Amino acid sequence: MSPSDWQPLATREVLERRARLLHHIRNFMAERDVLEVETPHLSQSATTDPNIHSLTLALRRPATDVTLRCYLHTSPEFPMKRLLAAGSGPIYQICRVFRAEESSRVHNPEFSLLEWYRPGFDHLRLMDEVAELVQGLDIKVAGRVTYGQAFMDRVGLDPHDVDTDCLVRRAAALGFISEPADDAALLDFLFSELVAPSLGKDGAMFVHDYPIHQAALARVRPGRPPVAERFELFINGVEIANGFHELADANEQRRRFERDNQRRRAAGVGAMPADEHLLRALAHGLPDCAGVALGVDRLLMVLCGAAQLDQVLAFPFDRA
Repeated sequence: MSPSDWQPLATREVLERRARLLHHIRNFMAERDVLEVETPHLSQSATTDPNIHSLTLALRRPATDVTLRCYLHTSPEFPMKRLLAAGSGPIYQICRVFRAEESSRVHNPEFSLLEWYRPGFDHLRLMDEVAELVQGLDIKVAGRVTYGQAFMDRVGLDPHDVDTDCLVRRAAALGFISEPADDAALLDFLFSELVAPSLGKDGAMFVHDYPIHQAALARVRPGRPPVAERFELFINGVEIANGFHELADANEQRRRFERDNQRRRAAGVGAMPADEHLLRALAHGLPDCAGVALGVDRLLMVLCGAAQLDQVLAFPFDRA
């Protein structure tokens, strides 16, 4: 620790640019009658996604001498869907979220997320609205490509029709080691190593229609091949946003939570308590909708021409 560690890393100019970005987002949503909401940061349930790890807290209640295990949210998605099921209509939220991951050029354990939901939209229509948001910031949008096409162009394999052994061999050649082999993890590794870095070099690029292994919380559209109605936005090789035509089937969502926890156990990271409130909300009825989470700090990096996230944060984790 040095005597200057108390000082912020972001300059006054960057702080002002962040303020203008937040103002732009709020004006954009107000013009479209999307309601700003707040939901809890602390929960007794956590994400089951094997690739995302929640920060854990012990909450002691002195009156009863009971200590509850709680989790800081990795996304406001689940409580926002409960609002949608209760009839909120279109909503958005700008909040701090927390993930137990190492700091890197584009990661910090605490970061700002914009999340919004549009009843009556599918993932394609929501991509149009995300494009409008970033174009309003003078960011060029280069277009769209399907996941399958992007993967075949850069990896030389069809992600919708490739056997596990082939994925293992290709990933192993790049240094990936995982037992047992998992198609979703292998595809994600190859995409992050060979596809993502080339995306969005000439303007923001949307990737959509993911393999069903990568559905996460998205609906699966039947067909040949079936695809997850999911999209991501990339700028300069960095993922900026992740969106879904939202899964509304409570039984399928429970199966996915259980499958996630099976993968977590196999990876030795332990199962997480699934959100029963969300499952009851889905059973009650989630309106047909699409939603997206957009990294505010990463978008600010683009606007400021910053090379790493620390440059746009007042106090990154090592100064927090």
